[in-house]
Amino acid sequence: MAKPKLIKNHPQFLLINPQLTFTPSTCILLSITLLLASILCFAAIHPSVNITTHTSTYSPLFLASLSSVYQDPTADDSHSPVSLSVTSMVPLPPRSVSGNASGFWEQPDGEGFRPCLMFGLKYRRRSVKIANEKKRFLVVVVSGGLFRIRAQIVDAVVIARVLEAALVLPVLNGDESEFSEIFDVEHFRKTLKADIRVVSSFPSTHSVSWQSLENQIPHNVPPFWIRARFFKKLNEDGSLVLTGLDSKLSKNLSPDLQKLKCKVAFHALKFAKPVRELGNRIARRMWIEGPYVAIHLGLEKDLWVRTGCPTGLGLEYDIVINKERESRPEFLATNLNTNCPLNALEASRLLKESGAPGNTRVYVAGGDPFGGDRAIQPLKTEFDNVVTKHMLARDGELNSYRNRTAVLAAVDYIVSLSSDVFVPSFNGHMARALQGHRAYAGHRKYVTSSMGFKGQPQPRAKRRDRDVTVFPVPECMCKY
Repeated sequence: MAKPKLIKNHPQFLLINPQLTFTPSTCILLSITLLLASILCFAAIHPSVNITTHTSTYSPLFLASLSSVYQDPTADDSHSPVSLSVTSMVPLPPRSVSGNASGFWEQPDGEGFRPCLMFGLKYRRRSVKIANEKKRFLVVVVSGGLFRIRAQIVDAVVIARVLEAALVLPVLNGDESEFSEIFDVEHFRKTLKADIRVVSSFPSTHSVSWQSLENQIPHNVPPFWIRARFFKKLNEDGSLVLTGLDSKLSKNLSPDLQKLKCKVAFHALKFAKPVRELGNRIARRMWIEGPYVAIHLGLEKDLWVRTGCPTGLGLEYDIVINKERESRPEFLATNLNTNCPLNALEASRLLKESGAPGNTRVYVAGGDPFGGDRAIQPLKTEFDNVVTKHMLARDGELNSYRNRTAVLAAVDYIVSLSSDVFVPSFNGHMARALQGHRAYAGHRKYVTSSMGFKGQPQPRAKRRDRDVTVFPVPECMCKY
């Protein structure tokens, strides 16, 4: 195996100064606040005025999402304290719509659930030692698409905590990008400073053998198995490299470790500033025109080959898929025909059945579809305004990222996170990540083909094998 590439290279919470200085940015924020207050007062006096921003209570999360509409995307927030009351990536606020289609745009009742990451006393006491660990170092090598990588990084932080080791920034194997090109390193480190120590590279006093990569972790192992298997080796060698973490850690963890997973997924893993700014610009171009649907269509050729499902494009396209599938026997043993992704025709029918009007603006997320424009034509036939990130981008904004699948997936994620309605075509890694994030961000509408789930709180406790980052109630969200 080729040597993976490593990246080269306890702030205290900021206190509010009682002697406030009104900087230009403070004045702008104050002006915006006064303007919003005036609008709300005017609406109270004139009930006939339709306010498009919709919410039942002005929670901290809502105020953060509202401020993100006006926030300068170039503003540097690296020196601000980390807040656990809102996510690191705040979606733009949903809008209400009057008329016959109002039911489709109506947001689910969040039932008062809000983020609550209050760790136990025992966890916090152990944090003092673990967060300053300087003898044991853990490296994880993660692979796959952006959201498989994200899930593995979440588990890696938990494993580092269990092993009481400092975590070296994860190594991305098989992707052209490094961790720092996708995620905000300083924010990651600062957010987790009370839980584990995060370092950019090994200290000069340590060495690591890349030839001894561990890849012997079975699926669904509990933390005590991880500790029993690796702690002694880590203590003796001072370093440990783990790979193949995908779906290996048990989803049934202690409450504090579940909260740690949520802290990593929704607070620590923030996209790098250039990626964030690009995604936010494209998201605002969709949002400013009114409510919109984001639909993640998994129409890539590789997905059809892996699942063996009919493409909906006709016999000649299915023959191409079947021939390639026959040449790759590893896929023949895992036919998932009973759980096929929706093609564009099925997705358009789902939207129609859900009450979406024909003039609904639809953002299509996903990679280049097998069959090209023909693959999404059924969606365009039913809906007048179907766009992609490539159609919304201006002045070559995406040119430098055309071969950077992780960055393009991050843009889709940011735009989909702010959508008023999200529709996944299959239960993939991105769909699960968005389901959890949209729930954590206030339970935004999320429509599935079963029609039984529309974004309302779904407790994880009913199914102990559910991932807390997909179902954050009740471990990571409480009623207030």
